[in-house]
Amino acid sequence: MGCFVSSLSKHDGTMKPIRKPKPWEFPRPVTWSQLVQMRDEFWDTAPHHGGKKEIWDALHAAAESDTELAQTILDSAGVTIHKPDMTVCYDETGTKYEIPRYVLSEPTNLIRLS
Repeated sequence: MGCFVSSLSKHDGTMKPIRKPKPWEFPRPVTWSQLVQMRDEFWDTAPHHGGKKEIWDALHAAAESDTELAQTILDSAGVTIHKPDMTVCYDETGTKYEIPRYVLSEPTNLIRLS
């Protein structure tokens, strides 16, 4: 299938960089520990939803990195991002990988405990 680049092309030929999801609200307020638990559960079960484990591992590493390193990780894994916030990605075989926003950023209604 040819070589993919993980950035999205704009109409003028330049690349859109990876970015964190826009501010969003979880259906119910959650604490940091609940958010971490949901993220851990997602990554533990992600390979069971299809796709290759090594691609899921690359997506996991990219999700926990700054955007520049994330870009490098995805490029080296042959991952194409469909949306710049990484919520929808594809591998070189065209397999779709969906990542929930709660895995990629914090919701606006996160409960911060002191």
